[in-house]
Amino acid sequence: MNKLYIGNVSAEASEEDFETIFEQWKIPHSGPFLVKTGYAFVDCPDEKAAMKAIDVLSGKVELHGKVLEVEHSVPKRQRSCKLQIRNIPPHMQWEVLDSMLAQYGTVESCEQVNTDTETAVVNVRYAAKEQTRLAMEKLNGYMMENYALKVSYIPDETAAPDGSSAGGRRGFNARGPPRSSSPGLGARPKVQSDIPLRVLVPTQFVGAIIGKEGATIRNITKLTHSKIDIHRKENAGAAEKPITIHSTPEGCSNACRTIMEIMQKEALDTKFTEEIPLKILAHNNFVGRLIGKEGRNLKKIEQDTGTKITISPLQDLTLLTSLYSPGMGPSMSNVPPPGAHGGCSSFGQGHPESETVHLFIPALAVGAIIGKQGQHIKQLSHFAGASIKIAPAEGMDAKQRMVIIVGPPEAQFKAQCRIFGKLKEENFFGPKEEVKLEAHIKVPSFAAGRVIGKGGKTVNELQNLTCAEVVVPRDQTPDENDQVIVKISGHFFACQLAQRKIQEILAQVRRQQQAKPASGAQPPLPRRK
Repeated sequence: MNKLYIGNVSAEASEEDFETIFEQWKIPHSGPFLVKTGYAFVDCPDEKAAMKAIDVLSGKVELHGKVLEVEHSVPKRQRSCKLQIRNIPPHMQWEVLDSMLAQYGTVESCEQVNTDTETAVVNVRYAAKEQTRLAMEKLNGYMMENYALKVSYIPDETAAPDGSSAGGRRGFNARGPPRSSSPGLGARPKVQSDIPLRVLVPTQFVGAIIGKEGATIRNITKLTHSKIDIHRKENAGAAEKPITIHSTPEGCSNACRTIMEIMQKEALDTKFTEEIPLKILAHNNFVGRLIGKEGRNLKKIEQDTGTKITISPLQDLTLLTSLYSPGMGPSMSNVPPPGAHGGCSSFGQGHPESETVHLFIPALAVGAIIGKQGQHIKQLSHFAGASIKIAPAEGMDAKQRMVIIVGPPEAQFKAQCRIFGKLKEENFFGPKEEVKLEAHIKVPSFAAGRVIGKGGKTVNELQNLTCAEVVVPRDQTPDENDQVIVKISGHFFACQLAQRKIQEILAQVRRQQQAKPASGAQPPLPRRK
């Protein structure tokens, strides 16, 4: 991969011009420049020199009014299944890169290339030529966190005819060990060509999915070329069971579709009247990408598929994405989504009521959250379905500002997720620093003791479960609504889980308060203001 193609060359360019540029940038070359109309070729002594030329010249150096494009020179017969992807964000996780590449086909290998650049470079091999062409088309110029990916073909020796000289080129072993010393992606975990799909299904349908003596699940596995694990023994007594599907994106989709069809048929046969939503468990690392900036990715998926998507926090910091067609209601059974009984601020009603959360952000970040002419905060409010306001600063030297978020649990989740993400994107926290914020929620004073628990037992268990710091300040004077503040500090998922668990405690208290008048011997409920 030492031969370079130089494109977008001016008609006035000469061999001497290229000699000067390569000398100026201290890039060695092992042969003369072959200058044609509109393009040129040159050989470099090794792959390192070729990569340096691509990194420092392509799209950056101008010659006679034209910005040069430099990439590997690959004969047409060798433009088959191998690509090089450059300018990858330096802090990007391997799991995210794998997921992105897998959208376009089966990735047989993905190896990191040693470079002197801040950004990362990988060589990728797809299973089929068409998959490679599609990835090239979709990824070249694709923006990732303000970095425009640069994609080009690299010689695919396996595509060359017998007897060709391609074997003499310096290449790389398609299944060899990954390179992990360059900056950026860091140590490469064991290569995995697919991201498993994890779904939750109602326990009563598990038998139908497995079939008599396992015949149905074996048939699904065979037809969709998937490996399917049904975790029947997990969460004994739970209303839902997880299923893990290992395959290509197409295989996962086909297996999932078949499982949904089996459940629909079983529901008809057993006169099961509730709607059956598709519930996908998404890894924490991918939720930001799933939502997208200003919720664009989520909105596009909804528009393209004609579905409604709800992202819900779970008890174990995992995310559940519940997808259901318009008109279907989310039947979450044992794992409440935002807006189900765990998140309501009042019981006995069939819909979630609004919650108010005060989230504290760095004072310097207010402009980024509001955006130019208030556009960002308006878009965020529309996306989340919440009211979002910035409270006035408490003094000239205030280091924090309070963001007031009003909306049901689902809206709280979306709004807070984007605020945490925005602070990270705008570098208000370091590249290796986790975004941790403080949130305040108000609880009725009579319920504060239940949040604390006897001897602080409940609040300690809450902190151990959620990894958030939860504090109910002592000796608080209740406000005019007879409420006191609970302070929650931590990263996004910790804060969300702590908020949901506290709402569950409050809901339990309210149920007990509502039941007291029935005995005739209990004091009435505190009056709601």
